[in-house]
Amino acid sequence: MSAQPTLAALRGFHCEHTPSKSRILALVHHREGPASLQAVLTCRHPELAQQAVGILQQAIGSSAGAWKPEPLEKLCAQLPDAPASSLRSAARHALAGVWPMPPGSFLKWEQIANDVDDDSVEDDADAVTRAVRTPNDARLADLAGPVIRVEVLREFHVHDQQSVLKAARSAGWEPQPNDDPEGDDPQDLVGAVMWLGESDSEIEGADTVTDTSQGMRLRTENGHEVADWSEEAVVADFGAGWRYSAAVRRDEPATPSTREQSPDFAALFATEAPHCDDPECEDERCQWQLTPRTADILYTELCVLADQAYDDSEELGDRPVVPDEHDGHWGVFAYLPKLTFAADLQWRRQFARAADDLAGDLERGQWPEPTCTAEELALHLAIRDAGDRGDEDDATGDHGRLPTHRDDYDFDMCSEVFFQDTDVLMLYNSRFDGIEDPDGETNQHMGIGDLRAAAWFEPFLNVQARDPHRGFRR
Repeated sequence: MSAQPTLAALRGFHCEHTPSKSRILALVHHREGPASLQAVLTCRHPELAQQAVGILQQAIGSSAGAWKPEPLEKLCAQLPDAPASSLRSAARHALAGVWPMPPGSFLKWEQIANDVDDDSVEDDADAVTRAVRTPNDARLADLAGPVIRVEVLREFHVHDQQSVLKAARSAGWEPQPNDDPEGDDPQDLVGAVMWLGESDSEIEGADTVTDTSQGMRLRTENGHEVADWSEEAVVADFGAGWRYSAAVRRDEPATPSTREQSPDFAALFATEAPHCDDPECEDERCQWQLTPRTADILYTELCVLADQAYDDSEELGDRPVVPDEHDGHWGVFAYLPKLTFAADLQWRRQFARAADDLAGDLERGQWPEPTCTAEELALHLAIRDAGDRGDEDDATGDHGRLPTHRDDYDFDMCSEVFFQDTDVLMLYNSRFDGIEDPDGETNQHMGIGDLRAAAWFEPFLNVQARDPHRGFRR
């Protein structure tokens, strides 16, 4: 396995011109050593190199809605294949704001001799700039601009320890001295995973279990302080896990608002035995079927989602969702895209009804068919929770008495066949901020439509709309 690259922060692009060629260089900063220049590409025409730098500078930190790829492609058409490919790759890194640096391509702090006089090698202008921008010993009140704290939670299941240790060594990691041979980590596996976990690449020998983060702005008026000056330990609260929360809700006694009796899914979704065991068979009986057990679990999750949304609507009212305050406390609305956080009580009740409407489809023996954006996202959430639940109730209660079928609990196929597209999921990606606006260039180019919160309940034009006078279950 090749060594894992270090991801450095990308600060800008610059040109170096000589009589015979021009080079484009990326200025990158990383915590393992001093800033450095990394080669991007070489071309013979200085004017094309300068155009490339201008395009790459625009790409740094741009959102998907603001980025226009046409100038990039026009310039690539004027370059040979190799530099054109390098330019496209650099643009992707610029949009992400990071630059991969293979081991050996940068200097680490420990490689710099301890007895070197810093004053003799440090550029005075750089020193002044750093002192003005972010003094090393500054407290929160000393900093003029906003300070953002990002807390990251990553968990890895190591299924092949030796592969992980080998990959870490290949990436330049060295284990800490083993001072406690009888301890539970004599090979410093934790250190190896931490080393490899700094990259976004997959870890050979380990699977990612959890990868989430949260951010907050530090404010002196709220008693915040930067970590190095904090009088108390910095503690991150990611709240209860959504899988645990969903399991607790399922185990709670039914309330009067919950449907009292489950539909007869064995009759509503009667299945046929497959024609054969060939996965490529095109006989109708061998095609995927929505089975009674799959429908039952999906129906349950939609009911749970609706009840939770009604409950949270009543408690939250018209108040906006504040992630720092509400993460882990609101079962539904803190986990919707951030553009919905300012929604009011009526909007939230309509979202709860959207989950009810989809459950009603199943009650009538129909596949759940989203008729608006809110129903699409409600169905995505229900399928997510249903997939986590899977066949855990196979042998219990009414569910255990439903007929079995080879297509039971195939929620990946549910995701594939129940939706016209998955555009609504792009709202979770900050890279696509602004894409919800139907007047935006990227939105129009991709034919996405209006994904603004106010339009979430407008019916799609190619499906039958719900009865506008149907009311609410509670």
